Amino acid sequence: MNSKEQSMTDGKNPDQVLRFILSGGGTGGHIYPAIAIANELKKRYPNAEFLFVGAKDRMEMEKVPQAGYKIEGLWISGLQRKLTLKNLMFPIKLISSLFKAGKIVSKFKPHAVVGTGGFASGPLLKVASGRGIPCVLQEQNSYAGITNKLLKDKVAKICVAYDGMEAFFPSDKIVKTGNPVRGDLVAKGKDKKEALDFFGLQADQPTLLVLGGSLGARRVNQLIAQKLDYFKDLGIQLIWQCGKLYFEEYEKFNSENVKVLDFLNRMDHAYTASDFIISRAGASSVSELCIVGKPVLFIPSPNVAEDHQTKNAMALVNEDAAIMVKEKDLDESFEAVFSGMFGSKEKQEKLGLNIKKLAMPNATASIVDEIEKLVAE
Repeated sequence: MNSKEQSMTDGKNPDQVLRFILSGGGTGGHIYPAIAIANELKKRYPNAEFLFVGAKDRMEMEKVPQAGYKIEGLWISGLQRKLTLKNLMFPIKLISSLFKAGKIVSKFKPHAVVGTGGFASGPLLKVASGRGIPCVLQEQNSYAGITNKLLKDKVAKICVAYDGMEAFFPSDKIVKTGNPVRGDLVAKGKDKKEALDFFGLQADQPTLLVLGGSLGARRVNQLIAQKLDYFKDLGIQLIWQCGKLYFEEYEKFNSENVKVLDFLNRMDHAYTASDFIISRAGASSVSELCIVGKPVLFIPSPNVAEDHQTKNAMALVNEDAAIMVKEKDLDESFEAVFSGMFGSKEKQEKLGLNIKKLAMPNATASIVDEIEKLVAE
């Protein structure tokens, strides 16, 4: 390695004008890791140029510009599980997306391309890798997504968050980095009283944080609505993120001790204020919760590919780092499982300690280290 290459891999060549394309979307679990990676690259290379590529009409077309980055949309969507008109359109969309991806790559001339999952990353990384441009995949889940599995032989490196990913990817390409998380969650010394005041909650009551994802989770919301009296009897106050799809239905439950929100703009305050957390088990949420280090009860969504949320949650349950109740068991088991955690300080401390051990707070930096190595080559 010559001195210039060494400088780049050390992240000490900020004047280098590099160009990066990042592609991933459909859900926050694909979008926010891509933004976190871009932010770290921008910190190391202030003069770098960035372009995101997403799917038209998906949430990345809104969230990426809000984060300060340009984005182009491809006319692409996934295959449905049953025969639909959308499936019949898929070959046309794919050809269209490959053609537009080619034009984007030709015009932007990226030094590296990063895919974080989602349908749009497929055509983009296929085109870029075919032209010899270094490509990196970032797989968030313990069960690999279909797009990343299709791209595994075309990319140079695959950054993962779980052990055992050799089941999906070539072992010589895998680097265990963890999943990118928001920088404000890694910061130490958050003030709990300030966080509780932000939500208008009391310092002398335990606080439960309920997370259903940015859009919300119907079954989780139904459960919380049914159990409000149960939580009240336990003396628990709630921060309840119900999602924008369900806010109109559940905002009526807003009260002095129950704060219903469609979206949490200050996740750092939400995590700091909480004593216990109920959450879906999307990959980004799991990674964040490991850093937060609070007792967690997972209710995985059963409506995702290959039931990967259950697999994500079980990776922690098997380490005695979280507890889990499946949706189908909520009516029968929820109160017993939650009360078992709530009533035992020892259980709470063990869960918090064990989940914290699984945290990988330097994930974003580790992923960017891998990107730098490829660019230097």
